[in-house]
Amino acid sequence: MNRSPLFATLFAALFASFATLSAAPAFARDTVSYYPVDQALKSEPGKVSDDVALYFAGQPHPAVVKTMGEFATNKKTNAFGKSDLQACQHVFLSAVIELQERARKEGGNAVVNIKSNYKNELRESATEFTCGAGAVIAGVALTGDVVTLRK
Repeated sequence: MNRSPLFATLFAALFASFATLSAAPAFARDTVSYYPVDQALKSEPGKVSDDVALYFAGQPHPAVVKTMGEFATNKKTNAFGKSDLQACQHVFLSAVIELQERARKEGGNAVVNIKSNYKNELRESATEFTCGAGAVIAGVALTGDVVTLRK
């Protein structure tokens, strides 16, 4: 039984795997940037509904009648072929929509005190959100308090 073709194939596969894995960090990118909230909310019209109000950190809002708790979201999206801005706006909308869905589930009518929490680094801003973008994935993490506001 001739084993040399089998061993040659296995060696080639092992070498290719090693070369690929050792080169991967050279292509890794994680650019952390800050983007305008208002621009992102308007980037895909009709995607974010207005039945659950959104108030980012420091924004004034009506009095809180009931607090359901603080909730977090950590969303990722495919960034391949998109600019960092496009990918970050898209994933930001996904994160906001998830917070709105949570508010509906909990019986709230708003999410207040929304903050960025990318890689567990809280950043409070009423005007900007934090996004990490790489060659193929972009991510946004948000936290916010689900509440019922006085109407």
